Amino acid sequence: MNTTALQRSQGGQMLLATGVVLLMSLLSMAIFGVKVAGLTLPHDAASDDVIVTTEEVLDAIQPLTQARTTLWVDGGLDGLEAAELAFQTVHDDLLHHGELRGVEIKLTDMLVEEIDATTVHVTAELGVSDGEAMLAYDISFSLTV
Repeated sequence: MNTTALQRSQGGQMLLATGVVLLMSLLSMAIFGVKVAGLTLPHDAASDDVIVTTEEVLDAIQPLTQARTTLWVDGGLDGLEAAELAFQTVHDDLLHHGELRGVEIKLTDMLVEEIDATTVHVTAELGVSDGEAMLAYDISFSLTV
């Protein structure tokens, strides 16, 4: 009689262990499924990152370039050279800013021309993209050197 009771006890423990293993497997699959489902969410059509980033760049690029140009001129650089250096450093900062925001910001066809002894004209094409949408905008502004 002791043998029968012992076999039943071991059978119950084995059944319990099998249930725990199956439960852990199901839990693991459920966690994996939730992670995969989160990666495949559809793109939010209402996302306006490209438009907002473009507006921010357009608002900041001229004053920022002017401030840096003034610093370089005060440091002893020629006006045209200071404006070119200032505009290039602003471009580099915009690239980094875009990486942090999850968008790509590029300035292409950058041209800095001296108009007269105290004025420099800057033109470029701004491109902002987030992988789903792209916006191109022509930039043109003058700097005082």
